Amino acid sequence: MQNSYSNDTYKPAEDTFFLADYVKNEKGFSVLDIGTGSGYLARVLSENFPLVVATDIDFGSLSSQTKFPNQICCNGADALYHEFDLVVCNMPYLPSQKISDKTVDGGAEGVEIPFKIIESAKKCVRKEGKVLFLTSSLANYQKLVEKTKMLGFDVCVVARKKLFFEELILMQASK
Repeated sequence: MQNSYSNDTYKPAEDTFFLADYVKNEKGFSVLDIGTGSGYLARVLSENFPLVVATDIDFGSLSSQTKFPNQICCNGADALYHEFDLVVCNMPYLPSQKISDKTVDGGAEGVEIPFKIIESAKKCVRKEGKVLFLTSSLANYQKLVEKTKMLGFDVCVVARKKLFFEELILMQASK
């Protein structure tokens, strides 16, 4: 793995490793990694999915990764029309009044940016597919759950990890 990340690249951290540990046993034909950052999750997922597509809003993040064949620079899944078995996203979820760091700032209550990403991914989830995304106890994750349900998803918590200053919450949204 290449170590020269763009200044705007989200480097793998505790949340990335938590999500990777959960998804490493997922299987299917196609998976979408939204906000791939360093590409760590896309590489983990490539072990069990023949088709892995990774998107990021930051071209520098994509160009600093070890080359991966299906990288697309776009906002969320806005440029895609393929339906995937699984969509994975370690999105920016920390509450912020303004977006100073697009790798972690989730907007008001930590919900604004995550909801936009989930909304853009909706069209990319096949009928029996699912979206796995991380949020935090610092965010208003109940509001995010309700907004995601309004998009037609069934939503549940599938895993939690207590850290010193927050609890990571892994959510699953299914059609």
